[in-house]
Amino acid sequence: MSTKGSVATENFIKTVYKLEQGIVSDAKLGYLARELEISNAAATDMARKLAQKNLIIYEKYKAIKLTPEGNKMALGIIRRHRLWETFLHQVFGLTMHEIHREAEVLEHMTSDFLADKINVFLGYPTTDPHGDPIPDAKGVLLADQDTELLSLAKSDRKYKICRLSGSDKEFFDFCQSNHLKIGSSLSIKRQYDKNKMTEIEVNNTKILLNEELANTIYVKEYNNN
Repeated sequence: MSTKGSVATENFIKTVYKLEQGIVSDAKLGYLARELEISNAAATDMARKLAQKNLIIYEKYKAIKLTPEGNKMALGIIRRHRLWETFLHQVFGLTMHEIHREAEVLEHMTSDFLADKINVFLGYPTTDPHGDPIPDAKGVLLADQDTELLSLAKSDRKYKICRLSGSDKEFFDFCQSNHLKIGSSLSIKRQYDKNKMTEIEVNNTKILLNEELANTIYVKEYNNN
């Protein structure tokens, strides 16, 4: 097992990190409880305990923030998760959803020593199969500054998909059915700002995406290559 924290602690810290990095929701306690599928009372209790351990900054009615120590823990968990996803995809050929599901378990059972061995075995990958960057052993995350959310991409431009950050099976089934994968080319036909929808064209087929889905796909404009 990882010596850095319990499964419940690690899941809480990782979720706070992901919400801090997102553009839709911040790490409010009620939202955290829904994401973790626990009660508000349980989330409050966990927040108080982790604040005492100096992993988070918790103030009533305010968004939770990670301390530097909490951020370091989050990046360690994410590193283990993404290394396992890469291993399971390359070695066993598991699907995009399967690697995420299994890595959710394995990330809590992996020491930093084993993570380093997996990293060497894989040849020091910088991204996982979803296109997400893998933090290095020091917790440094080198994100591609040229990528942007599909929901923010400009109309009448051509892009390639760099990251698919969804996690459930339905998301990956949808992507597979519509030829949305890492490296795929697409054109932005129109951004519906009022209704928060994005119309794209892939393989000569037009697809209309809602904002939630468009916020799980990261793209890079071809002119930026």
